[in-house]
Amino acid sequence: MEFNFNLYSTPLLFGFVHAWIYAVLLWVRGWRSERLSDWLLGCLLVVMAFEIWEYMLGFAGIDLLWNQLEFFPRTFSLLLPQLAWFYLRSQFNADFRFRRSDLVHALPFLLYFVYHVIVFSMGHDFVENWKQNVHNKFGFDNIRALLTLGIQILYFYWSYRLYRQYRSWSPTEFSDVEAVSFKWFHNFLVAFIASSLIGWSMTLLDLWLKLDFWHDWWDELFNAGLIYYLCIAGYAQTQPRRLHFEPTGTVLGPIAEEKASDSALAPSGKTEKLADEELQSWKAQIERLMANERLYLEPELTLSDLARRLQTNASLLSAAVNRAFGKNFNDFVNEYRVEEVKRLLEDPKAKHLSLLGIGLECGFNSKSTFNRAFRKVTGVAPSEWGKDN
Repeated sequence: MEFNFNLYSTPLLFGFVHAWIYAVLLWVRGWRSERLSDWLLGCLLVVMAFEIWEYMLGFAGIDLLWNQLEFFPRTFSLLLPQLAWFYLRSQFNADFRFRRSDLVHALPFLLYFVYHVIVFSMGHDFVENWKQNVHNKFGFDNIRALLTLGIQILYFYWSYRLYRQYRSWSPTEFSDVEAVSFKWFHNFLVAFIASSLIGWSMTLLDLWLKLDFWHDWWDELFNAGLIYYLCIAGYAQTQPRRLHFEPTGTVLGPIAEEKASDSALAPSGKTEKLADEELQSWKAQIERLMANERLYLEPELTLSDLARRLQTNASLLSAAVNRAFGKNFNDFVNEYRVEEVKRLLEDPKAKHLSLLGIGLECGFNSKSTFNRAFRKVTGVAPSEWGKDN
């Protein structure tokens, strides 16, 4: 069979091949670095490749799927939202591992796969008879489409809520939240939501206008472009080794959903109760440690680091910081850093340093974080501080 390269088939072919190349790269890196998130992103790219291959082969004039492989399972759309959700979980928590109970998430796809394999194995004549008298008659394709839509809505909602909880949690654990950037995760979710919306919009247009095969390909082209983005941006995305976010109360399975707050959660998922006397004791210990050891000068300081220095757990320390100082860990540490910046700005020995250089000396690791934190504490930008003070 000869592949017909044309305006329609070529972009999809490039996306298909690109997905497989980066999937292999991700699997190799995941194996070497023991990063489950790389394995999952590689699987996600392969699933997306099989979302566009029907149109790719059709536009190329290859009828393999409609002749020799008619009715053989050839799409993984019933796995795509689950893989996106599990990818986020593995990125947010380096210790995340699959459990046997997680197999329930693959149940819709397994039912689809087994059903198609059984019918396909009965031979071509049986397949044609089954399609006409059973499959099409009872609208099995419509049922699968509705099931796919329901799964997309459910898992993308869970993914969005997980992302929101992660954003609420990270300032309670990290003194520099840019080290665990939200941009990739945000774009990742937006990309998949956009892909689903475009796909379903094209489906509705197809039903309304009765589009032929050659005009019903814009969503496939979008998915090919999405593959390129996920390959490049996803492979460049790092996973902080110290990131261990697994909030209690999030949905861990599709059977029962517990209510989960969007408020910041301590790593243990518990809210520690401290008596006033105990709270004052912890406040004094924290202030003494920060003043004596100047831990705020460490750009990658985390709540867990501080808890180890004080020989306590992160959950208790988070509660102590929140109640004693009225702010989360990120704001608490950045306030110390801003005070150190203000001190250096008045120190003649630091005149040789630029404004950004002073910020870096004081524990900030980027200009944007420095400017944002300084303005939040003082109400003005760092460059404006000396003018009226």
